[in-house]
Amino acid sequence: MTRSPSTDSPGIHTESTTHSEAPPRIPVGVSSCLLGEAVRYDGGHKHDRYVTGALGRYFEYVAWCPEALAGLGVPRPPIRLAGDPAAPRAVRVTDPSVDVTDALRAVADNVVSDMGALRGYIFKRGSPSCGMARVKVYGEPGKSPRLGQGVFAHAVMQAHPLLPCEEEGRLNDGPLRESFIERVFAYDRWLWAMAPGCTPGRLVAFHTRHKFLLLSHSEIHYRTAGRLVADAGRRDPARLAREYLSTFMEGMAHRATPRRHANVLQHLAGFLKRSIDVGDRRALADMIDEYRTGSVPLVVPIRFLRHHFRRAPDRYVEMQHYLEPYPDELGLRNDL
Repeated sequence: MTRSPSTDSPGIHTESTTHSEAPPRIPVGVSSCLLGEAVRYDGGHKHDRYVTGALGRYFEYVAWCPEALAGLGVPRPPIRLAGDPAAPRAVRVTDPSVDVTDALRAVADNVVSDMGALRGYIFKRGSPSCGMARVKVYGEPGKSPRLGQGVFAHAVMQAHPLLPCEEEGRLNDGPLRESFIERVFAYDRWLWAMAPGCTPGRLVAFHTRHKFLLLSHSEIHYRTAGRLVADAGRRDPARLAREYLSTFMEGMAHRATPRRHANVLQHLAGFLKRSIDVGDRRALADMIDEYRTGSVPLVVPIRFLRHHFRRAPDRYVEMQHYLEPYPDELGLRNDL
């Protein structure tokens, strides 16, 4: 399940996968304690069974514990964030004069270069080193703590701003969980597609397959990405790829609302208008409206569409990752 960052870093998959083989698992960074490794300050762990179980079937984890790698020991005196929330220091709880911020930053500097092939990162919630957001930052005695980012998490996210990141606690929220996993799979497909190098054909093919997926998150980013693709063949491919990926991942990070999903579902329904009868068209329209108003989950109209597209295939629709952006077994659209 895990790979040691000290021996090798995750790489782009180059071997082909036959239909009889399981697809290669996606390299994702993770806080070591979430895998059950006893690296916390108290000598314990924070094993997360969803991370190692459901997601572990699809993710190949590369684990780091910055506090252990910084030589703070296991067990060790606990630390917390203090000072300016925009640039907090990591200090010992019982003796704030012991400052380990630079040691944690040194660890980050040493490992962020090994993260270039990661498709995502799952951080430990609330950790002064690994907390992605809303970590308590203590100021003057008697005043309420403010909120900031863990030292290590901040360095990772600064070095890899497009990398999908989430905390294990927030994975309990259905929409947040789905958004993160959807972005991990999309980012994985991008790295696979562009591994041989960006060409106009590869960029057009990627965009074509992800049009409806991106539209379900942000129409503005969808249109911007389309304009970038229209420049394929006229601009430097590497620079165009960077601009496109930035636009795509930023758009995918926007919340996919029921209204936006309903818009995409209606677009897809248009491809069936000549292949299903009036009753089925009315039933599909009702399902989309019921989803939009919260009466049924997204999986209901999606399954209806997929059923009818199997009976009346459409080559353009078959290409769309929107209908299956990740394995159905994850059950993510049951909670949307």
